[in-house]
Amino acid sequence: MPLSVFGIVLFAALLHASWNAIVKGAPDKLLTTILVASSAAAISALALPFLAQPARESWPFLATSAVLQVGYYLLVARAYRGADMSQAYPLMRGTAPLIVALVSSFWLGEILSPAALAGVALICGGVLSLALAGRGTNVQGLRAALLNAVVIASYTLVDGAGVRASGAPAAYTLWLTLLSGVPLLAWVLAARWRTFLPYARAHLGLGVVGGFGTLTSYGLALWAMTHAPVAVIAALRETSILFATAIAAVFLKEKLTPSRIAAACLIAAGAVVLRLK
Repeated sequence: MPLSVFGIVLFAALLHASWNAIVKGAPDKLLTTILVASSAAAISALALPFLAQPARESWPFLATSAVLQVGYYLLVARAYRGADMSQAYPLMRGTAPLIVALVSSFWLGEILSPAALAGVALICGGVLSLALAGRGTNVQGLRAALLNAVVIASYTLVDGAGVRASGAPAAYTLWLTLLSGVPLLAWVLAARWRTFLPYARAHLGLGVVGGFGTLTSYGLALWAMTHAPVAVIAALRETSILFATAIAAVFLKEKLTPSRIAAACLIAAGAVVLRLK
């Protein structure tokens, strides 16, 4: 994998962990998630007129992924209401690349080399061991995290095919963000506008920062999928767990145990293998 692609995916991983930390640390997980998605949609709407548009062949993928993304945002909020970020985040993000690696050979015709498979396995093993090391966590929160892993794998596969068909990774990302953010905003304005509007005014800064983070993070990952196998990028992107674990320990005051440190080393080893393969 070219060093430039490798570095960009790592930066995307940092951004992804950061916006998830914003949601986890916020007083209302659901409203913050919707505020983040709405902010990203607003940024996308402002930028889209200046870009070439995705090819017609990519629009069915866009529509499918937008529906999955709405479910993803709702499940993120649900998982973080009951589970620690340092456990729910790895469970969501670590299970998804395994599913992608298993399905991508059939869905996208990508056959991974033994070295790539080893790198994917190391990253996923480290990520899942972080989640399984937790104790005493809300079961419903972990169930939401596992269900979200299936959703993440699904939209990753759909977008891997869609962004390649689009011929315009940036515009594809912006349309996806807009199409998934608008339904969430419409729902919250219809169902909880009395709560959401004051909340949005008070936490607008967090929403904008998180919106920029999720938009840029996924946009960079989609761009990378046009230069490398989807399963490899999906796994490498989960080095975000390293950043998420550090953020959870430093800013959210979650305990960093020896088992979590060992798991982080596995993830780092997997990233090195993917870089050198």
